[in-house]
Amino acid sequence: MSNPLKRLLQRPVIWLSTRFSSSPDRQQVFSSLSALHEAILAGRRQKGLVLPFDMEQSRFIIFSDQHKGGKDGADDFMSAESSYLAALQHYGAQQFTFINLGDCEELWECTPTKVLAANQVTLTAEARFLQEKKYFRIFGNHDLEWRYAVPRQQFLKPIFGRKLKVYEGLILQTSYREQTYRIFLTHGHQGDLRSDGNAFSKWFVAAIWTPVQRYFNVRMDTLSDSYDLADRHNSLMYEWSKNYQKTLLVSGHTHKPVFASLDHIDRLTKQLEKAQSQGDTAAVHVLQQALQARRAEYAGKQVVKTMAHPSYFNTGCCCFSDGDITGIEIADGFIRLVKWKNDIRTVLEESPLYYLFDQMN
Repeated sequence: MSNPLKRLLQRPVIWLSTRFSSSPDRQQVFSSLSALHEAILAGRRQKGLVLPFDMEQSRFIIFSDQHKGGKDGADDFMSAESSYLAALQHYGAQQFTFINLGDCEELWECTPTKVLAANQVTLTAEARFLQEKKYFRIFGNHDLEWRYAVPRQQFLKPIFGRKLKVYEGLILQTSYREQTYRIFLTHGHQGDLRSDGNAFSKWFVAAIWTPVQRYFNVRMDTLSDSYDLADRHNSLMYEWSKNYQKTLLVSGHTHKPVFASLDHIDRLTKQLEKAQSQGDTAAVHVLQQALQARRAEYAGKQVVKTMAHPSYFNTGCCCFSDGDITGIEIADGFIRLVKWKNDIRTVLEESPLYYLFDQMN
């Protein structure tokens, strides 16, 4: 297509992208999450698996939203790659199972060929978990193409081999006090009609609309770019999770970490208030610095929320501009929100699983 014609068509393409960009709808979020949850429990393995786990012995690391790009100026993952590789080395050595929770690659901005060629080292590090039978991959809205067999076979098979499967969700299932508890994991784009409508709309976004956006260089990631929208989406995910007894929900998508239904800025704010009331000047200094750093990442957030039911968690992302990555660990009877900065792991929040399960009762 000639450049003049491309420029002529770019404006209507941008208008359509804005018109139909991410906008979580309560009814759609609830119905989509419920349908996926029930499908997995019913044994529809093409949707996802139910994985039994031992609360005290099993180890999982959950990362999402790497958005691996083409190693160019638009690649959000580049600054965080060293932290990500250090984390994978650590978790591999510690025999963790790695759950990759979607938007692993940035296929709205780059072609699969370009992304995979630029990220061979990172993808090979991920593939080592699969070789140990400790790797599960979920698709998100920015790598929706992996939902389909043809692009998986063409692009992912040469790296991961034939054993790789890509799901929409997983359910970790355990027993506590002779009752069944579940941890439901999915990317979290459910409820966005652009990437979570009927079968035709899913195919259209992946096969037609995404290549059109890529060609016209239109990046529409409104959810992670808009903090009001991210807050609203996290709130809807939390509200859904309250309706399912003995079930925790873990998602990504919004790029904003949430632990036990309280996002990280909210939790830091409350910790700072407590330190100030106790006159703990050392803790106040540390917390003020942490808040300043996170507010720079989450600029625009105004409202502090308290969600009382500890049923919702969000991994955050692996593409913070300062090189940090965040994720959720489930290990040794605990669930933790962790941050990696190069090869330094920091536990931001943690709770025994039994405590959360008791709270949910």
